[in-house]
Amino acid sequence: MKLKMHRALISLALTFVLGLSNAMAAEKYGIFERILEASGSFEETTAALEKALAESKLTLHAKRDLTYTDKVQQARVYVVTSPAYMEAAQGESPDTISAQILRIGVYEYGEGKKVHINMGNPTAHAMVFYTGSKNYAKLLAAAKTAGQEIRDIAAKVPGNQVAVQLEPVRTEMSLNKFNGDGLAKLMAKFRNWKESQNMVLQGKPKNFADTVARVENALRASQDKGVEDSSGWRLISKIPVGTNAVYFGITNDYTENKCIRINSEFRSEGKTKDAPYPGVDHSPAIPLEVLVINDGKQTRVVQYGEMWRMQLYFWDSGYRAFAKNTLIPGIIFSSIDQTLSATASVAPPPGATQ
Repeated sequence: MKLKMHRALISLALTFVLGLSNAMAAEKYGIFERILEASGSFEETTAALEKALAESKLTLHAKRDLTYTDKVQQARVYVVTSPAYMEAAQGESPDTISAQILRIGVYEYGEGKKVHINMGNPTAHAMVFYTGSKNYAKLLAAAKTAGQEIRDIAAKVPGNQVAVQLEPVRTEMSLNKFNGDGLAKLMAKFRNWKESQNMVLQGKPKNFADTVARVENALRASQDKGVEDSSGWRLISKIPVGTNAVYFGITNDYTENKCIRINSEFRSEGKTKDAPYPGVDHSPAIPLEVLVINDGKQTRVVQYGEMWRMQLYFWDSGYRAFAKNTLIPGIIFSSIDQTLSATASVAPPPGATQ
């Protein structure tokens, strides 16, 4: 009896150790992935990338040169979509459309300000937004294909292809359950992506088109007021995804400045005298999202909780950075909320249904 119990305990211990080893060995995915170390200048690299994008099957919607004080490194983000990926996601809930917006960053980084290209990792984003979908495996495969599309485009730019998962880096399980990181989960209120879609406005399904127009008018009427003022916004992309959802990509100098400088403050790798802001490699975290969604029951205008979003993209800034700047996500969130709330006073287009 004692021998059997001893063997059972050994077996249980081995199972635990093997399980722990497997968990530790689980593949990890960066929310960003560096895909090219370019050999040319920033201007040469962006020109070559834009030429390759124009010749590809991807759709380029917008580009934006990021702004921050003491700008000694150039950084640009491209907002694109993949028709093949969007087709694979047809029939998915319209509130998952954030996964469909793909972003490519070009930036000067490290000693000699060498130019790099990275992307918001489509695979990691699919693991966040499509968890729970009955088509999860299909969508994950489509996301990986979209990522390869971007790599193939970058391969046409002079330089060396690489595949570097950039921080924040997480396992598939962590991305599926993402509701913040460590102790900072409390800051994100333990909310996942769906729970972090904060309602700004709601209405009847038949008013979807009118609501889209109101939101667009309000965003276009807003004005970016520079790095010291959070109150104005810049609309850089409007992307219909299917027939029941529209993605608005927005940014402002204040948010870009805070994101780059705060992320750079506590990082050492890639920080040099001539390139003191390694945080430019987080360019594909921009733009921020405003979604207009018709789920058949109601039309909703939502934005993400910025503490949740900032942790998803900037957790590698470190807990101290979040604690030191704990008010910043709330300031950004409130600014977007106030801008969108102005839609109530924006007149609908002629012929719109009241």
